[in-house]
Amino acid sequence: MSSCRKRCKRELLKFAQYLFRFITGTLNADSVEDELELSAARHRPEALEQLEAQTRFSRKELQILYRGFKNECPSGVVNEDTFKEIYSQFFPQGDASTYAHFLFDAFDTDHNGSVSFEDFVMGLSILLRGTVQEKLNWAFNLYDINKDGYVTKEEMLDIIKSIYDMMGKCTYPTLKEETPRQHVEIFFQKMDKNRDGVVTIDEFIDCCQNDENIMKSMQLFENVI
Repeated sequence: MSSCRKRCKRELLKFAQYLFRFITGTLNADSVEDELELSAARHRPEALEQLEAQTRFSRKELQILYRGFKNECPSGVVNEDTFKEIYSQFFPQGDASTYAHFLFDAFDTDHNGSVSFEDFVMGLSILLRGTVQEKLNWAFNLYDINKDGYVTKEEMLDIIKSIYDMMGKCTYPTLKEETPRQHVEIFFQKMDKNRDGVVTIDEFIDCCQNDENIMKSMQLFENVI
């Protein structure tokens, strides 16, 4: 394994370990509840009880997540530029800005240009502890860039290219320029069963559920947390 690939693996492991400590509460949680209740931030999160009912996180886990969120985003919300800056730290070998843009849009469910703590934990709850159906719905929303209820071949290409750009020099073997489009052609042919040029959410979910590699990849965080 090349040194670059080893470095990428170390970065991803550090990220996974941080998430593990984040969720299990082994990061410092002193006085988080007081901070949550008394914070004078411009954006006040919903009551812990409401978020606990809406997500699959416990009260303590929400307290820990809130402390980490406030450390990165003292105002209580994160804009797209800050989100890109934080995300790029995990992929220094490539350009994560485009993928971070798409990911930000997926977290920004009300499309107001910012991600609140509520937006963050609702999305994280699905990605880490949601059902297969919930995770696939979330993934479809990510690929459906213009939010019209369909995924086109160009939308899929935009996402796939952004992922390759994010991985940068650590893709192995080195990709040719046409590789992302070739991969999209294969994926799209599998998903677009009625050959109408778009992929519906039902086609997307059915194809993913019958793809062993996709289903294994969805278990990544379940195995870490």
